[in-house]
Amino acid sequence: MHAILILLAGILAPGLEPPSRPGAEPTDSTTVILLGTGMPFPDAKAQGPATAVVVGSRIFLFDAGPGVMRQMTAAGLPVRGGTITRVFLTHLHSDHTLGLPDIIFTSWVMGRRLPLDIVGPAGTRAMTDHLLAAWSEDIAVRTQGLEHATPGGERVSVREVSGGATVYDSAGVRITAIPVPHGNWKQAFAYRIDGPGKTVLISGDTRPSAALERAARGVDVLIHEVYPEVRLKPEERPGGDAWPRYMRSFHTSDRELGAIAARARPRLLVLYHVVRMGGTDQELLAGVRAGGFTGRTVVGQDLNRF
Repeated sequence: MHAILILLAGILAPGLEPPSRPGAEPTDSTTVILLGTGMPFPDAKAQGPATAVVVGSRIFLFDAGPGVMRQMTAAGLPVRGGTITRVFLTHLHSDHTLGLPDIIFTSWVMGRRLPLDIVGPAGTRAMTDHLLAAWSEDIAVRTQGLEHATPGGERVSVREVSGGATVYDSAGVRITAIPVPHGNWKQAFAYRIDGPGKTVLISGDTRPSAALERAARGVDVLIHEVYPEVRLKPEERPGGDAWPRYMRSFHTSDRELGAIAARARPRLLVLYHVVRMGGTDQELLAGVRAGGFTGRTVVGQDLNRF
């Protein structure tokens, strides 16, 4: 009974499979840490969307929502000396990228000397160029003033991808970008991570996607965005049917996700980036079950580990 209550509350005991300390040899384990599970509406309990996948001393970040660097510290991940191996952006919506300048400049201030590797859709390079330009005075003061910051340590190395291909493959970790449909966005990705002992798929923002479903078949952990279908009522929103049409074009309901998971059969389904509209964890879990998935399901909370 205790285990069932934990499952329904969406809480996974913290502290499982702690990441290795800096400099340690990669271990035969892959740990997923939800750094942020929120959405654009500010919520003190849910920072902006960001997920860390840790393999030994390597840290892979997926999305860069507000609060990402402080959440890394809260999770016990090292931030000094340029510890982030690579950043992967699912798409360029502001709630997924507002933490990008934080990653770029805080990692530099904390001792990063080499360019930060960033992978994302078309437009990522222009975004980072503008960020560096926006903070040009900060860069000048830190490098030319008494702080003596490493000149050039703020640099980034951007790789723009179109999806459907491997975007990282090294030392037992393979990461694949999967194109997914997200409303009017020309490019949005899910990412599949094949690491030591664990396969993970992170949906990013998407409506139901056949490509994502194929990539998710049999994964150990499927981390997927969601909204509660029972709360999608046009009469409660201005504009009549505009809000439901938007949600169905950009996002995935709990019932739709239940059907996807029933076919893909992940060992664990984690709900994140929940557009709640007042919905409860119990409603979300019931929606997933109504869609057909009866496997282990967790409503993700910030700093959960899997």
